[in-house]
Amino acid sequence: MDWIRQHLDADLFHLGGTTVTPLRLLILASVIVVTALVGRVVRKLTQRLLTRGGRTSEGTAYAVARIAQYVVFIGGVLLGLENIGVSLTALAALGALVSVGIGFGLQNIAQNFISGVILLVERPVQKGDFVRLGDTVGSVAAIEMRATRVITRDGISVLVPNSKLISDEVLNLSAPTAVNRLRVAVGVAYGSDTSLVRKVLLEVAQRDGRVRKDPKPVVFFEDFGSSSLDFELAVWLDNPEARPQVASDLRFAVDRAFRAHDITIPFPQRDLHLISGFEKLRDD
Repeated sequence: MDWIRQHLDADLFHLGGTTVTPLRLLILASVIVVTALVGRVVRKLTQRLLTRGGRTSEGTAYAVARIAQYVVFIGGVLLGLENIGVSLTALAALGALVSVGIGFGLQNIAQNFISGVILLVERPVQKGDFVRLGDTVGSVAAIEMRATRVITRDGISVLVPNSKLISDEVLNLSAPTAVNRLRVAVGVAYGSDTSLVRKVLLEVAQRDGRVRKDPKPVVFFEDFGSSSLDFELAVWLDNPEARPQVASDLRFAVDRAFRAHDITIPFPQRDLHLISGFEKLRDD
């Protein structure tokens, strides 16, 4: 027993005039673990209290709960350092060491942590938002200390560094509201009755229950294309996640409706004209 106590009280190093021993490190580690667990409990309780009764949105409650967790964790670590006798001078020395570490390879970790705090405070992206970042499209599941977890339409979890959500261009399809417009392009053959085309497209949109009645669907005559008259059906949806499915169903419905009204969807055509040289080849 004395042997164990002797080793636990052995001097490891000095930090700002404070002697660091294995026992103090064990106490600090225990405080950090307990603080992390308490912080997690505080986050869950805070989020549950804020969302009770629908008084606060899920994204706002999540941000406040995360910040509360960080405050509890940092406060607990500082309290643990104080309890083992680490002075403010020692903390300043430790901060200098951390700064050197950041300069030599921890830049990304520090940058992502600070970016995560900015995301929680400013809330340009919140939990539950449907976002597009490059090739990643999905719902924000969690904004964590280092990265934001996005669940794609295929159910795949993608970890996006928090700094990318601050520095890169992000399309948030849930803000300011989840209402968004979907555009479906279609071309018809030259000579088609354009008024009938417009009527059929509007009827297709109105028959789909996922399409909002307000704002109303509209049809745009986009252009006189090289092989077709180009139209665009624009509809408003409540859920951005449903865009691919609604677009596909509308195209199926447009194809059936056009067949029923004898409206032709043309394929690209090219005319080849031989101006000279053909007679010489024929004579040879």
